[in-house]
Amino acid sequence: MRVHVVSDVHGNSRDLATAGDGADALVCLGDLVLFLDYADHSRGIFPDLFGAANAAALVELRTDRRFGEARALGRRLWGELDPTGDGRESVIEAAVRRQYAELFAAFPNPTYATYGNVDIPSLWPEYAGEGTTVLDGQRVEIGGRVFGFVGGGLTTPMRTPYEISDEEYAAKIEAVGEVDVLCTHIPPDVPELCYDTVARRFERGSAALLHAIRTTRPRYSLFGHVHQPLARRVRLGGTECVNVGHFNATGTPYVLEW
Repeated sequence: MRVHVVSDVHGNSRDLATAGDGADALVCLGDLVLFLDYADHSRGIFPDLFGAANAAALVELRTDRRFGEARALGRRLWGELDPTGDGRESVIEAAVRRQYAELFAAFPNPTYATYGNVDIPSLWPEYAGEGTTVLDGQRVEIGGRVFGFVGGGLTTPMRTPYEISDEEYAAKIEAVGEVDVLCTHIPPDVPELCYDTVARRFERGSAALLHAIRTTRPRYSLFGHVHQPLARRVRLGGTECVNVGHFNATGTPYVLEW
């Protein structure tokens, strides 16, 4: 059995179309949408609306953890674009829909997917085709092994679209229970897995996920979210914890075989 795993696709539909080649199934751990590319400030919904220079300014403010100033910049730019404030959500939704139409069309059959923190779950049912199974706080058997899926991220000053409370996230982890492969968007709360060496900040990992790994001991904990982690793999007891990679940049899936 061979399963390919991707995360943080962020608009890379070209490589996504071949990500399942040679595999029995594809697993996607979310963040399909590209709102802002920290490496290329000309790519994404934000620069499409406001230009690369403003995107670069926003990236600089976020990297310096000046989140209040970053939000103020966003408010000013949106105010100039849409003085009434009535059109912001529809503009963003239209851009996300264009990306989702292209990305979901690139998924092979079968694909098992969960949400990232920048995804909009309410739109997924419109684009997930017959061969795509969306799971969140749920389990599925793939090739004789049980995979559990928990999507989304925890609340942060970034205020991305699908952030939830620690309690809600913990409830989804508990609902999954004991599995062979625990698939999440965010990592367990382990410093070397949560620190992004390029953004120069700790992303939020889950303490509930870390507890589940230590108590239920899955074979693998697979995740993404941190694009350039200090460590891509850490072994916790009998569990191999693996950041499957920033697919937007690498175009290469992580491979599981048994």
